[in-house]
Amino acid sequence: MQGSFKLGTIGGIEIRLHYTWLLALFLIAWSLALGYFSMPGQARDPVTDWTLGVVAALLLFTSILMHELGHSLLARSRGLRVDNITLFIFGGVSNLAKEAGNARDEFLIAVVGPVTSFVLAGAFWLLGLLLPPASAVAALAGYLVTANLLLAAFNLLPGFPLDGGRVLRSIVWATTGDLSRATRLASYIGQLVAFVLIGWGVLTLLSGDVFGGLWIAFIGWFLNSGAEASRQQTAVQNALAGVPVGSAMDGSVDAVRSDLSVRDFVLDHVVRRGQRALPVVDQAQRLIGIMSVTDAQHVDQDVWSMTRIGDVMTRIPLKTLSPEADLAVALQVMAENELHQLPVVQDGRFVGLVTRAGVLRYMHSGLRPPEPGRAQTQTIAATPKGV
Repeated sequence: MQGSFKLGTIGGIEIRLHYTWLLALFLIAWSLALGYFSMPGQARDPVTDWTLGVVAALLLFTSILMHELGHSLLARSRGLRVDNITLFIFGGVSNLAKEAGNARDEFLIAVVGPVTSFVLAGAFWLLGLLLPPASAVAALAGYLVTANLLLAAFNLLPGFPLDGGRVLRSIVWATTGDLSRATRLASYIGQLVAFVLIGWGVLTLLSGDVFGGLWIAFIGWFLNSGAEASRQQTAVQNALAGVPVGSAMDGSVDAVRSDLSVRDFVLDHVVRRGQRALPVVDQAQRLIGIMSVTDAQHVDQDVWSMTRIGDVMTRIPLKTLSPEADLAVALQVMAENELHQLPVVQDGRFVGLVTRAGVLRYMHSGLRPPEPGRAQTQTIAATPKGV
């Protein structure tokens, strides 16, 4: 997610914070300090209420992180790569490189998040039993019980991309054997849930609760966008299934030799021709590497003219495809590895380049039903904080 920074690593999984998280932290702490923890009858001073509000907000996000870790750790145990977990204004997302390969894995990965939240709610409830009922810490524990219960219950709503929507999709997938049909059904129900939330948010806003109304409406908007994007992604994959890479590859792409200077690569190919990356071949046209703008950025400009691209290029083994490979697979490989292009190789020789932009141009050319969208890294189990 753009605009995020690395916080640390847990169990080999990178934890990131989006800049909107800071705004959410303040808003939640503020609403708790002036609302939940300062209700009539409480004998605490404002400083204590604000302290409780900040601590509660931090522990809420910690609970969300634990929820997402449940998804991510189970996904990794099923052989799926987890890129990172990102906390942001609406909660958290576990970013998986690709979808689960079968309905059983989909079900298990989805359901473990709410189960984790229920377990956390039980733990905080037990903690509250051990504390003096009128203490500040007991009030904090009580809030976290409620928050985790709501988090689990909300995510069990049967609308994609919520956990409940993924559970529904896994059940339909297992029953029908058709992932595309299951995704369409779950995403349409997800949009229905989203529209209900948007309507509820508007009514709440009109009743005078501006903050609550906007929060609920934006969560609905976020869910609607996620459901629609997932359906479009499935449509793209279906449209490209069975289409050979050779149909969308660019066979006129320049292949350069390793003795080309970085300066000539940047000026002649990147600046003048708008080429982001070029394959590098030997005298027999066998692919030996690929030179990209990113590789050039690692070299000081002062030595561009004296540096050969063969010294700084990305060398083999590279991700490559044959002209007969499935175009849907090409898009998935690019998404999983965060690549913008893939070399196409036949009998060890470079024959062309397939790019994300080229795939989209192919789809809009009329050769296949045009479906808006692009391949994306799969985002699993967004957990909006409706609490």
